[in-house]
Amino acid sequence: MRFHYVWLIWSAAFMIPWITIFVRHADKRSAMWRVSLATALFGLTEPIFVPRYWNPPSLFEFAERTRFDIESLIFSFAIGGIGVVLYDAIMVRSLVPMETVARHGRRHNWHRMALLGPFILFVPLYFLPWNPIYAALVSLVTGAAASVLCRPDLAAKTAVSGFLFLFLYTVFMSGLRLLAPGYIESVWNLPDLSGVLIWGIPLEELLFGFAFGMYWASVYEHFTWRTGALRARPPAR
Repeated sequence: MRFHYVWLIWSAAFMIPWITIFVRHADKRSAMWRVSLATALFGLTEPIFVPRYWNPPSLFEFAERTRFDIESLIFSFAIGGIGVVLYDAIMVRSLVPMETVARHGRRHNWHRMALLGPFILFVPLYFLPWNPIYAALVSLVTGAAASVLCRPDLAAKTAVSGFLFLFLYTVFMSGLRLLAPGYIESVWNLPDLSGVLIWGIPLEELLFGFAFGMYWASVYEHFTWRTGALRARPPAR
């Protein structure tokens, strides 16, 4: 079958930056493991998007027969771990516990809503007469905005992380387009989307990269009540 292993190879390729960060940044490993394992569960939402958003040939034809697939679990695991530490790895930041006084600020009354809001919001948005990818995008952006309102200290990280993950995701999407010509046109349900292609990449995929990067960057800090601090560099010899 044409393109049979493309989705498997492409999803597995995201493990390359995951492993690179994991090996080079020992202090990020705990966060990566925890968030990746949690994010992998979102791979089980694939039936929401198959075939309305796309319909990729999958290993053992799982997606075609059940709308579930193994590749989505790998993909979700990888991007979850990358997204949550990418900014901190590049900016050389460590996560430290928030001060007790800061945790009890008025804004933190919205802590749970900031975390759960995107998932709650997705349900009614899903039933609107549009492609489910737009419900996901609105939910992610709303979640990112809610996180910043609750934790203003995460504003810069949220914005920059969106662009960082967008850049990484664009590289992977460009590689997919170049190494598997015709794959995007064959697999994505382009007639039901905006029809806008940027460098041959559906606009919706680029928006997903940006929205996911913004929201996921602060998830671990929200759940664990931590904040970023610049890590001291070792003295020059």
